[in-house]
Amino acid sequence: MQITSAMVKELREKTNAGIMDCKAALQETRGDMPKAVDYLRQKGLAIARKREGRATSEGLIHSYIHAGGKIGVMVEVNCETDFTARSEAFMDFAKNVSMHIAATNPLAIGREDLDSELVAREKEIYRAQALEAGKPEQIVEKIIDGKLSKFYQEVCLLEQSYVRDTDLSVSDLLNELRAKTGENVVMRRFTRYQLGEDTEG
Repeated sequence: MQITSAMVKELREKTNAGIMDCKAALQETRGDMPKAVDYLRQKGLAIARKREGRATSEGLIHSYIHAGGKIGVMVEVNCETDFTARSEAFMDFAKNVSMHIAATNPLAIGREDLDSELVAREKEIYRAQALEAGKPEQIVEKIIDGKLSKFYQEVCLLEQSYVRDTDLSVSDLLNELRAKTGENVVMRRFTRYQLGEDTEG
């Protein structure tokens, strides 16, 4: 199939990948746009995994105030070089993830950051609900695992659906930034303030 410059342009706009990467993805998937998007995301994820573990001593702290001063968010995002920290893509990510946190109020960055007592309490609630519904003991654990997975997607920042594009998770967004910058990028921490209360991550 003929890969046109218009197709490459459309894929670039969807993924922010380089021209040659977009062309290769379209050739690989015979011009199928959704498959080409998936191909580039998988490639970005593979590259991102290789970079995990590299030192991230640079970065920035970004603040965002929302709703007429009723909600405020501060995030720290780290990367490998000052050059990347000052790039438009990196600053846009910090801004977008701050706005996302203001909207969704996550409890932690990842599963491992959640309070173990909170997770244990959720498990007990799910167990009680399953037994109350008369579910047999052998499938209760599967029910608990399924509900816990949904709970993580609701309260863990990296597992949440990104508010501006629900086809992406925040983790997908982070991996796209890693692929774009060629560096390991890490969500270090965040704090969300709401008038009268606050949540830290």
